[in-house]
Amino acid sequence: MGEFIFVIEVSKLYCPTTNWSKRLDEAFWVYRTTFKMPIGMFSYSLIFGKACHLHIKLKHNAYWAIKKLNFDKQAAGEKRLLQLNVLKEFRLQAYENAKIYKEKRKRLHKKIVECHFELGQYMLLFNSRLKLFPGKLKSRWSTPFRITEVFPYRAIELENESFRNRFKVNAQRIKNY
Repeated sequence: MGEFIFVIEVSKLYCPTTNWSKRLDEAFWVYRTTFKMPIGMFSYSLIFGKACHLHIKLKHNAYWAIKKLNFDKQAAGEKRLLQLNVLKEFRLQAYENAKIYKEKRKRLHKKIVECHFELGQYMLLFNSRLKLFPGKLKSRWSTPFRITEVFPYRAIELENESFRNRFKVNAQRIKNY
């Protein structure tokens, strides 16, 4: 079997802004004569119903390589279909993961206990400061404090009974005495 290479001559279309009108017909010709893969034919032959003649040169070497790369449409179509199926599976898996995440967040949100604080109620304050070597059995909850004012968005003003000083804390740092 003879070894051939097909080389399609495509001229470069250089269009400076000064001579667009001269090169416009050539640009349309290049667009009409290029092979469109989704429709499987040239747009020229689709519109005019005639064959489009391109300049083709024959050279030596590996005709089978060109055939394998360019003319095996069945294998290329199967490969593309496989890629589309992989993308579809990936999308479905992402959708399912998002659904699982939403269900998990709903369950956690239902576990949130609504706390109601009243004036004069005594609470323990959590000491959140970092201590390098805390005692093994030492509690991090400090002495009881009395609630003097409740602000919106879970901010609470506490008062120390012994020192009579007041300060604001977040409601996450306190629990019932």
